[in-house]
Amino acid sequence: MNAIIEWLNKHLVPIASKLGSIRWLVALRDAFISIMPATMAGAIATILNALVRDIPTRFGWMGFVNAMQPLIGINAQVWTGSLAVLGLIFSFTFGYKLAVQYKVEPITGGIVTLGTFLMTLPQSYTLTLTKALSAADAKTITAAGAAVAGKSITGWGFFNFNSYFGSAGFFTVMIMGGLAASIYIWFMKKNITIKMPDSVPPAIAAAFTGIIPAAASLYVSGIITWAFTKFGATTVIEYISKVIQDPLLHLSQGYGAVLLMTVLVQLFWFLGLHGTNVLGPVLDGIWLTAQLANMSAYTAGKPLPYIWTRNAFDLYAWIGGAGGTLLLLIAILIFSKRDDQRAVAKLAIAPGFFNVNEPVMFGLPIVLDPIYFIPFLLAPIVMVTIAYFVMQWGWVSPIKTQIVWSMPPILNSLIATMDWRAPILQIFNGIVGFLIYLPFVKAANKVKPTA
Repeated sequence: MNAIIEWLNKHLVPIASKLGSIRWLVALRDAFISIMPATMAGAIATILNALVRDIPTRFGWMGFVNAMQPLIGINAQVWTGSLAVLGLIFSFTFGYKLAVQYKVEPITGGIVTLGTFLMTLPQSYTLTLTKALSAADAKTITAAGAAVAGKSITGWGFFNFNSYFGSAGFFTVMIMGGLAASIYIWFMKKNITIKMPDSVPPAIAAAFTGIIPAAASLYVSGIITWAFTKFGATTVIEYISKVIQDPLLHLSQGYGAVLLMTVLVQLFWFLGLHGTNVLGPVLDGIWLTAQLANMSAYTAGKPLPYIWTRNAFDLYAWIGGAGGTLLLLIAILIFSKRDDQRAVAKLAIAPGFFNVNEPVMFGLPIVLDPIYFIPFLLAPIVMVTIAYFVMQWGWVSPIKTQIVWSMPPILNSLIATMDWRAPILQIFNGIVGFLIYLPFVKAANKVKPTA
């Protein structure tokens, strides 16, 4: 066991440390965290509408649904200003956080990535009619700037709100927004800026300083997006969605990808590194994107496109935190004879119910403890495997809405899925994880506490 730990320390810790120090990934992680208020506001609106509209409609309680129309309408407005435009919000926060990492003026960095994101979107539209327009109607529409050809109307200046302003824009923001922000940062670092006298107020001076870097980055973005529409017969966001985003999301739904991510998070945590933070850009960039797509589909009354999403790890593999440590704490309180471990468990059990597991990770400790290495790795592997295939077989619904990470078990699975079977799966997985930890808790009784 010591040889395994030494090997992990030698080969895995340096990789994790480098990942955790890459400023791009730190900015990406922080950008996803920054959009959490909008995500949760949209999630609350989605949950409320499920409670006052969707569920009552299933039971035919239309009188109640009609009475709730004002609240339903308000929730729709909140959703419009949050989840529906999350890609737009993220485009600003990513540029802002990237500029912060490189210690340049962040507001302009956010503006650059926001403007770049808008450039990548389709700006034309085509409407197909059931019958051809009359000559008078066609003349009116043509005068308004659109083109009429038979039963089709085409025009410019229309952003497809439903298709691209939400999570579908994340990967485009990461790629094109990241490129634009990099150009902006390079110009700022090289001091290729307009220098204002010291007497100019700082806010005005900062705005003038960013003019040349922002213009340069936006023009590069403009050249790229123009070239795509001119020579590629597509837009940047459509190309990225087809070539990069869709294949990655498809791969994320495979058992191998889910298992690999689970194992890596556990290994990083065992070595004392915050696995969910280190790998946060991957978890959020891929599985949160899938989850937000599910939320949008659920709100629109469409089938959920993805089975495994970001919160699925929390609900079914990381009960009480990475490793399912809440289950370990329960096993210790029932079966441990060691006063030191029982004392830690008593202190850590309450935070554990709210998915805060640092007290047990570093207080027991689990970090670099050879006794708990095997169950800490094995329990999430088994639990994620059970949950993955149960959901693949359609026995439990996928996640429909976002939840606060600190929401306690049972309640979190019920709210996230709107499916009474989800808490049953969570309880079953909890029992499995508890039974995996149990023999190692009993084995730890034979080990004398170290001074």
